[in-house]
Amino acid sequence: MNATLRQYGFALIFFGVGIYQLINRDAIEATLYLLGAAAFVFNTLASTPKLVAYKKPLAIVTWVLIAAVGILFLYMLQFKHA
Repeated sequence: MNATLRQYGFALIFFGVGIYQLINRDAIEATLYLLGAAAFVFNTLASTPKLVAYKKPLAIVTWVLIAAVGILFLYMLQFKHA
């Protein structure tokens, strides 16, 4: 399995868990997993040779999503499972 398929595979897993959390009516955790899936997708798109002209904006979006996931995760640790 090459790196691109692995990244999309992780994104698919995160997306699936996010949908599962939506079905269980847990919007905060669903948001966490869906943002994580989007981060994996944008990270893979940033390394695609066809999108080399958009590499910098895609990398910026990736890092913003990673930061949002981190902040949301810390929020969940402090307030949701207290």
